[in-house]
Amino acid sequence: MKTLILAEHNGEALNASVYQTVTAAQFWNAPVEILVTGNNTDSIAQQAALIAGVARVIHVKAEYLAHPLAEDVAQIIADIANEYAVILAAHSSYSRNILPRTAALLDIAMISDVLEIQANNTYVRAIYAGNIHTTIQSTDRIQLITVHSSNYSAADIITNHAEVTVFQAPAPQQKSLWISETRTLSDRPALSTAKVVISGGRSLGSAETFEQVLSPLAARLDAALGATRAAVDAGYAPNDIQVGQTGVTVAPDLYIAVGVSGATQHTYGMKDSKVVVAINQDPDAPIFQIADYGLVADLFEAIPELTAAIQKN
Repeated sequence: MKTLILAEHNGEALNASVYQTVTAAQFWNAPVEILVTGNNTDSIAQQAALIAGVARVIHVKAEYLAHPLAEDVAQIIADIANEYAVILAAHSSYSRNILPRTAALLDIAMISDVLEIQANNTYVRAIYAGNIHTTIQSTDRIQLITVHSSNYSAADIITNHAEVTVFQAPAPQQKSLWISETRTLSDRPALSTAKVVISGGRSLGSAETFEQVLSPLAARLDAALGATRAAVDAGYAPNDIQVGQTGVTVAPDLYIAVGVSGATQHTYGMKDSKVVVAINQDPDAPIFQIADYGLVADLFEAIPELTAAIQKN
């Protein structure tokens, strides 16, 4: 039996987590296939076909899939699911929207945010925002899981194309309607794949201050900007840069937490960072417990000074 990966993309390129999920899929030593859905996505299917370890790409394209809805993609997966022993995806808002519905259609359980895959359909996953790891075993006929992609290295890109098979899209479900979307356009690196991430908390005080204080430093370090849930809820930053359990999970080489207290929900989304630097005026802030380097200082003084020092170098 084969393994199927649900591919996430932005209409132009595959998400970096797809490459990491392919690595996770190698555990089963079975042929790996990737499902790409969308419209005008031939180039994305070709990108998937160049990933090492991929045996075939299933390309389902239709005009209504230009903005994929959970009902439609879940039905596509359910229609072909019996060919596979394992269906998996990176643990993201995209997969969390689709795969629970797929599980309901197939009458199986979905196992989310797997940290480690073990033999005999056994998995280690985090609960209570990563504070406890639990080991569970599934007896379902199809294993439906999402993986913590930062725990896996990215698969290589090769020159030999895997087979790309075009499947006819089923009729749209029409149970929900795509109306519009708002995107934040930026020249900065994507948050999920950036090597350096600078995150700000509610103590920055306003959206204007958030941008004015952190953007110059981000520009100097070629960093992505992140934010805590409190900062997002206060309107200081857009929702798509929220780092945490209900936002984006990141694992950069360097994570700089500016005015971040270190709530469990936030630290869950960045604790896999290789080096964590915390800048906070409160010496008892929980963020210092997980930081590799900590600076107890007023961020409104420390960040401009740090930015200026980098400019001089």
